[in-house]
Amino acid sequence: VKEAEYRLKQAADSSLIDAALLVQNLATLAEMRIVIRVKSNEKNHLYDAIGANDILKAVKEQARIDLPIDSIRLEKPIKELGTFDIPVSSAETFGKFAITIEAE
Repeated sequence: VKEAEYRLKQAADSSLIDAALLVQNLATLAEMRIVIRVKSNEKNHLYDAIGANDILKAVKEQARIDLPIDSIRLEKPIKELGTFDIPVSSAETFGKFAITIEAE
């Protein structure tokens, strides 16, 4: 029983650390400009949609921040050029940051 209680406490402590780290990372991302350059047509539509994996890769390359894949809450892939707010959540922590999709 004591071991189970200890593991439960460790899991709770880990969740608090993860939440604090996410808040810190979101604050950093809010100050940055994350840009993804892709091929598009003359109507500003993308040839390939941008999904959570593409966003995570850009954040890692440009901001040097590793976000968990399940923290990105896109309703649908991005299919056009422009600036978009990306919702992020983990446990009780919610936030967003902006990315810009530009033509190559």
